[in-house]
Amino acid sequence: MPNIIDLGSASGNAYDLVIIGSGFGSSFYLHRLLNSGAHSNILVLEWGKHRPHDWQIEQDRHSDIPAHKTFVSKSSKPWNFTVGLGGGTNCWFAQTPRFHPSDFKLRSKYGVGMDWPFGYDELEPYYAAAEEIMSISGDDRMGKILPRSTPFPQPPHLFTTPDKLMAAAQPDQHFPMPTARARVATERRPGCCASFRCTLCPVDAKFTLNNGLIELYDNDAVKLALDAKVVRLETRGNVVVAAIVETGGKEVRVSGDRFVLGANAIHSPAILHRSDMADELTGAGLHETYGCDVEVFLDGVDNFDGSTITSGLNYGLYDGDHRRTAGAALVYFDNRWTHGLRATPGKWRQTLPLMIVIEEAVEDHNKVTVDSAGEAVVTYAGPSDYARRGQERALAELPRLLDPLPVEEISFRSQRATESHLQGTLRMGKDPRTSVIDEKMVHHRWRNLTVVGTSSFPTCGIANPSLTAAALSLRAASLI
Repeated sequence: MPNIIDLGSASGNAYDLVIIGSGFGSSFYLHRLLNSGAHSNILVLEWGKHRPHDWQIEQDRHSDIPAHKTFVSKSSKPWNFTVGLGGGTNCWFAQTPRFHPSDFKLRSKYGVGMDWPFGYDELEPYYAAAEEIMSISGDDRMGKILPRSTPFPQPPHLFTTPDKLMAAAQPDQHFPMPTARARVATERRPGCCASFRCTLCPVDAKFTLNNGLIELYDNDAVKLALDAKVVRLETRGNVVVAAIVETGGKEVRVSGDRFVLGANAIHSPAILHRSDMADELTGAGLHETYGCDVEVFLDGVDNFDGSTITSGLNYGLYDGDHRRTAGAALVYFDNRWTHGLRATPGKWRQTLPLMIVIEEAVEDHNKVTVDSAGEAVVTYAGPSDYARRGQERALAELPRLLDPLPVEEISFRSQRATESHLQGTLRMGKDPRTSVIDEKMVHHRWRNLTVVGTSSFPTCGIANPSLTAAALSLRAASLI
């Protein structure tokens, strides 16, 4: 169990390192630091409580704090996250594809967005390390598109019959979905039960902080304060000197030599705004991928015989010169009856649900600020023309992509309200005029402040972001 302290006892202490948040960014950063032995006096501040797996299953929720009540929004678009120990490791579906090498150099390759301050090759060893920590399942053939230095820790999940037909015809672009849902049991996690309820996994097969990294918070070097909402930071010159934390109806001051900010892409910039540490880029560029659901009726081919919720991933519409004007597309092949079984006698399982996810442009008018009361405020105007064009292209190209299958009909089912992948707002880059943090994820001005998590993404990417967030934190911690 974690080494929890009363925050009142922390107020008089000075810490080597103060970490704000406990999700992918913060926890993987802490993991690397503890392995290096670089710090011995660390305080982690978590706004929520510790809710282990059994509590989450019994309560049918991840946290006591509803995410939508922690900010004010000027649009109806939902932004999903978990406030609690482990953050997004609780609520994610555990899909773990890497970003594509081209995602790191959009500006230099296609003249849009901006380049990341380093490339895929530099992040690749940290991808491999994060995959090892989470016991990722996957097919090493993915190295044809996403180069690998090591094999996947676990074998891939089983394909469905439609996946097998696609992979036979398109071996260089159709692969099993990499996942942190165990294909085979580990010491702490059983194999995936394919019950399609991944956000609250009934058997605890997906990686979470609770079943994968909880020992970090029982380390003698680490103290954990729960119910500890960081309100603002105090600075002196170009250095952060303290965090002001709200707990039990009062404010407590906690001082430290170094700080790591990993609240999330809404609350991390909000903290900087409340601290008078914000410039015009702080909070700018809130985004996520743009998704839709499609159903394909098949003729003579049954589906739903795979071993996990999303069985296949197709890269046939991903990279290429079209990205100059339209977002990349990634096609997810589902092993669940998203739209129900077919009513046609003898064809109940001859249906293929697809999720098509489109790359979004990062637009600064989509942003996070704070109001006069200090509440986080999200301003979101809607998906970009770049994303809309990407979706139009993907839907037009879909019949060609699905040529290996006996397709009867393709139907657009719905626009997805959210992908639950809030990103951007504290973008990373080499130039302080166009970014908030540098290539080491250190704030350009406050040099003892590191920012972790998906708020650091300078462009959207298109794959699920959690693995990349974990890899970035391992890299950032290794550079200290």
